Amino acid sequence: MKKRCDWATKNEAEKEYHDKEWGIPIYDDRLLFEFLTLEGAQAGLSWSTILAKRENYRIAFDNFDAKKIATYNQTKIEELLNNKGIVRNKLKINSVVTNAKIFLEIQKEYGSFSNYIWRFVAGKPIINKWKSVDEVPAKTEISDNMSKTLKKRGFKFIGSTICYAFMQATGMVNDHLTTCFRYGK
Repeated sequence: MKKRCDWATKNEAEKEYHDKEWGIPIYDDRLLFEFLTLEGAQAGLSWSTILAKRENYRIAFDNFDAKKIATYNQTKIEELLNNKGIVRNKLKINSVVTNAKIFLEIQKEYGSFSNYIWRFVAGKPIINKWKSVDEVPAKTEISDNMSKTLKKRGFKFIGSTICYAFMQATGMVNDHLTTCFRYGK
């Protein structure tokens, strides 16, 4: 039996996400925007809840195409607020539209969002060596800085804890436990 990180053992969706995605460095802008959106949607909820709704989010938000999302009008927002397949929180839904616009500005300024966001970790993953889930922080100085910088640009639902979860998900930090079969891969 594979030894996984403690958080990824509740159901098959978590196991699959952990085994095939979590912590693998992502440089694709669309995927980075997807994770920013999903981590923001998770605020106050479990990752399991968001993971179960991920496909619905992809459909509802045009596969996280920031150019399309940046053009969403009130009619589209109302449609999203009535979509039972996603978290129907007005502030969270509006934040996706706001964030898409700023995301596009950053792409224009830096050539890609990836170029911009990976600068927070000097372009390469931080490899941690946690033995226990209790050692894994909820936020760090880097995620504090990322959050503060993105908020200054106008991003919403982008607190330090959200930023750190984003960093974990996108491989900016490797927080697989040293006992996990994914550690070091």
